[in-house]
This record gives sequence, C-alpha cells and structure tokens, in this order.
Amino acid sequence: MYSQKKCIAMLLAGGQGSRLYALTTKVAKPAVSFGAKYRIIDFTLSNCVNSNIDTVGVLTQYQPLVLNEYIGNGQPWDLDRTFGGVHILPPYQAKNGSEWYKGTANAIYQNLSFIENYDPEHVLILSGDHIYKMDYNMMLNEHIKNDADCTIAVLEVPLTEASRFGIMNTDDMGRITEFEEKPAHPKSNLASMGIYIFKKDKLFKYLIADNADPTSQNDFGKNIIPKMLNSGCKMQAYPFKGYWKDVGTIQSLWEANQDLIGDNPSFDIYNPFWKIYSRNIGIEPQYIAKDAIITNSLITDGAKIEGTIINSVIGSSVEVKKGAVVKDSVIFANTIIGSGSIIEYSIIDENVIIDKNVHIGHAKDTNSSIAVIGRGVHIFDDVVIKAGANIEEDVKKKGKEE
Repeated sequence: MYSQKKCIAMLLAGGQGSRLYALTTKVAKPAVSFGAKYRIIDFTLSNCVNSNIDTVGVLTQYQPLVLNEYIGNGQPWDLDRTFGGVHILPPYQAKNGSEWYKGTANAIYQNLSFIENYDPEHVLILSGDHIYKMDYNMMLNEHIKNDADCTIAVLEVPLTEASRFGIMNTDDMGRITEFEEKPAHPKSNLASMGIYIFKKDKLFKYLIADNADPTSQNDFGKNIIPKMLNSGCKMQAYPFKGYWKDVGTIQSLWEANQDLIGDNPSFDIYNPFWKIYSRNIGIEPQYIAKDAIITNSLITDGAKIEGTIINSVIGSSVEVKKGAVVKDSVIFANTIIGSGSIIEYSIIDENVIIDKNVHIGHAKDTNSSIAVIGRGVHIFDDVVIKAGANIEEDVKKKGKEE
C-alpha cells in the first residue's frame, strides 16, 4: 500500500511562447535551449528534485513532441520513480468530450484525478519557463508553519517596474491583504512569481467552483487568487531573494544567457550543492583550434571552434568554421557557422546551417535589436540578415537583406 505524498508539483508547460517568435514555432517554450547545454524546463525540474519533491506532473499542450521526448522517463533528474516520478499530462479525451486547457487553473482542474491519485496534503504549482534556483521545501515549511491555505512566492522588483507584474500587498506578518494585476499605481513592489503552494482541499474547492463559473477566465492570477482572498482564505507571501528571470521574450532570453558569463556572472550554474540536471550527457569533448579566439564566452561539450567567439554562449556540437565571427550572441546545439560568416547580437536555434560569408544581425547598440533564426533553417552563401529579423524558413538568395 502506497503512502500519502506530503506535496506534489504540477508544472505548467503548455504555453505557446509566441513572444519568442521563431524559437517556438516548432517547440514548446520550456523546451527551448538555454545556457549552451540545458533547456528552460531543466531548472524547474532540477529545483523539484533538489527540494525532495519526487512527483511532478508536466502539463503540456502546444508543440509537445520535443518536450515529451526530452523529459522521457525523467531519469536525468532522478524522477524515474515507481510511485511518483515525472508524468506528461496533455489534454485528453474524456467521457463528455475533450478540450484544450483554457487557462492555468483549467489545466490543473482537468488533472485533479492525477493529483488525487497521490492524495497529497499540499500541491505546488509551477511554471516551466523561468530561470532560477529555489528550494521549494523551504517554502513548503513556511506554508505549513503559517497554516496558510495558499502561499505565493514573491520577488521584490523596482517600484518603477511594478506595474508590469501581479503585485501582492501584505501586512507586517507577510499575510497577503490585496492582489493587484498590473496596477497603474502599485502600493508595493512584491511581484508574484507564479509559484503557489495550496492545501489540496482548498485547491480542489476553488478549482471546481471556478470551472462551474462561465464568466471565469480560468486563471490563477485573475480568478483563483482573488476569489480566495475575497473569501477570507489565509494567503501568505513567501519572499524570494535569489536570481529569477522570466525568459518569455527574445530580449530576456538573450540577457539570461549573458548572465552566465563574465568575471562575476549574475547566475551561477556551477554550484555542486544545487546541480542543474540535463539530458544532454555523453557528448564528445569540445575542440578549440590553435588559431581560434575566445573571449568571455561559454562553450559546451562537443563544440568545434576554429573562428572567433566574443561575449557569446555556444551550445553542444556547434561548429564555428575558420574565419567566422560570433559576437554578443547565443547559438543553440548542432548548428554550423560557415567560414567568413559574421553573427552579431543574435539567437540561432538548433540544427541551423549557416553557409559561407553570411552576415546576421548588427553590432549591439542602442538602435539594434536581436536577430532570430529558427530551428532547422538553412541560410545560404552571402546572405545578409538584418538586425531584429525573425527567420523561420530557408533563405537562399545571395545578398538578400531580410
């Protein structure tokens, strides 16, 4: 007889990620590459196993194939368990029909039976598209200590930027007294991180009621949290002090990769006591040619560098040919940069082929924006791709300014 779980995690990984443009045309946002050898979802999954949470439901929807294949049985994250482990939870055919997940709350509602299977005391709700390290067990202990119905992780942001976030107003004891979604005149700077811990019974009660409300948007921030507050539930804020980045835009994804490099990187991925696990293991050693030039960059196993790399993050098995220059850019795995090509202020997705003498992007300055080349694209000889371009298909015409 299996015992009851203290807490299980439900990881929302079904978003389209449209603001990442070409990078999410063929893959779900959590499956997008990050930091040369990882994918975005690695950080949340690693947080779970490092926090001793061994049961994770991953709710997928948009372009799930690469993500499903990547997660597999969860073995790289030590989540291949007999009772628990990681489970992929797509929308499914039910007796009364099937439907897409209509919102974050509806996605969890459609999987109440999965949660009930483990009969947890508490349920942790997570997003699969943030870069951070966090001990969820510490948050859970505070949640239990405060006897809260719901605990919400919050991050202090500059007051001038608070209107971009869902803001939690609290009393002196950290109890949430008011929630404001992107307020024009914020009263505090405590931004919701979209990380929640609920008492299971309370979660079920409000999700069932929300599903029965035809006017609801079926969203935690817009519906569930306000309704619980208005009903007098005990809602507690949990302050988080570490690095956290929402990589939902091209700019923020580029910035987060840049945060990994330099003399004093903002985000340390090398802490042996909080390892970030990944399926990308067993790759051949990197090769750096005698004439190669590398400055302030992150180069992953399997990369073959014959050209020049400056202020960039280079993924596994990337080839940078002789005479090529990559500057202020992020190159995902298995991409080839041909000789004489120049890549500046760009993000290049996986399995891209860039032929000879191609010029992509523009030097980083206040007037330029990040160029993006999508998964599997082939850029032929002598093509010019302008700053800020978003390329999803092959480009063959010589000298073409995209």
